[in-house]
Amino acid sequence: MALIPLIRLIALSVVLGFAVIVLGLSAALTSTTETFLGGYFEFAALAIATACLTLITLPIMIALEFLRSGSAFTSMIVVELSWLSILWVLWLATAAEGAQAGQFTFVSGCGYIDSTVEGACRQTAAIQAFSFLNWLILLAYTTLILVLTIIAASRKHAGVWKSSVGNAPFFTQGKGPAAQPTSAPAGSTADGGYTTQPYTAQPVTQHTTGGTMGGTGPASVQAGTVHV
Repeated sequence: MALIPLIRLIALSVVLGFAVIVLGLSAALTSTTETFLGGYFEFAALAIATACLTLITLPIMIALEFLRSGSAFTSMIVVELSWLSILWVLWLATAAEGAQAGQFTFVSGCGYIDSTVEGACRQTAAIQAFSFLNWLILLAYTTLILVLTIIAASRKHAGVWKSSVGNAPFFTQGKGPAAQPTSAPAGSTADGGYTTQPYTAQPVTQHTTGGTMGGTGPASVQAGTVHV
């Protein structure tokens, strides 16, 4: 497998694994708060929604790239970059909301005597951490693909935005306009010099209007011989 498709597979697989962890932690935290507080944290609900979107869409993108390489709509670079950018924004929002909720809810940090409160604090910190990791991974991957695609487009690769990551010509030189041959003037070379033509002697014919002694009529000289 080529380097960039391998990076794509590893990055999306790691994000999927972290999304499963975040989904489990968020569900457990929501169950705890619903039981003891009669409500839920907004960041936990956002984490559940973001994790579900990730778990629904990323496996489809990975599978279609293997089953229909380069032909699936979701494999197009422009579509993949757009959707993954939306996902990393959601993960960033989840991490930021989790950090804010943890700061105001668990002021002194984790270390409570009550096991329920301590568990909720630990779950909040874990959700925040894995959400930040997913944000960083998706941000780094989308930035890498965006830069490589812009470079490929600048090398005259037509349609690179609509190709898949596996088929994109990231590291090949594009085909520029064909160079037109320059014509040199007759008797000259392309570097400005001049050529010499071989000399061939041609017969010379000369006509005179006079005659010789006692004769009339034209006299002709051809190739050095006089005919009277």
